[in-house]
Amino acid sequence: MAAEQPTIMTRRGLRLWLFRGLLLVGAGFMLFSWYSPWWGARISDLTGSDHMLMRPWGVEVRAAEIRTYANRALYSMPAFFAPLMWTYLALCMVALAASLFAEKQFSLGRFRLSLPQVLIGLVGLSYLIVVAAAFAIAQIRAGAGGVEFVGSSIVPNPMTGGSTRFTGELKVGYWLAIGAGTFLIALAVLRNTIVGKTTP
Repeated sequence: MAAEQPTIMTRRGLRLWLFRGLLLVGAGFMLFSWYSPWWGARISDLTGSDHMLMRPWGVEVRAAEIRTYANRALYSMPAFFAPLMWTYLALCMVALAASLFAEKQFSLGRFRLSLPQVLIGLVGLSYLIVVAAAFAIAQIRAGAGGVEFVGSSIVPNPMTGGSTRFTGELKVGYWLAIGAGTFLIALAVLRNTIVGKTTP
């Protein structure tokens, strides 16, 4: 029995490092989705594509004509919004980093949880909430401006006096963000299964 003790501990150590590797993959997945565009829009009368791009911290207007003629209130966010979102990302990364080495466990009713599970699960869940809130807020603001957030709309063109087609679509970054949040939640749920028991 005593001879088996080091073997059990060694296996658990390897499984722990496997989990840490998966967690680093999850953190990288989240960062990649964070920097990837979540939404884009193009206007038929303008050359090129993706005249507007949305990321978690705001909307980038890439066409000078939109900055000149469009109402900024329809796409701009309050001054505190971008710093708030970057602070959120920093806190998420700190929580994931802390979960790499935390081992504290506690009971929640019949369930026994570890601090890493809670930290990782909260980051994943909060990221899914951010994704859902971004879609809801953007859809409301787009509707207030008379356009479809996802789909095509015919809108007045202040430059020509005629009409133009505004087309908005979700980008791959939006789906990557959903995947990143889901992946982190799955890691939190499966942590004890991957790592094993704290004591043999």
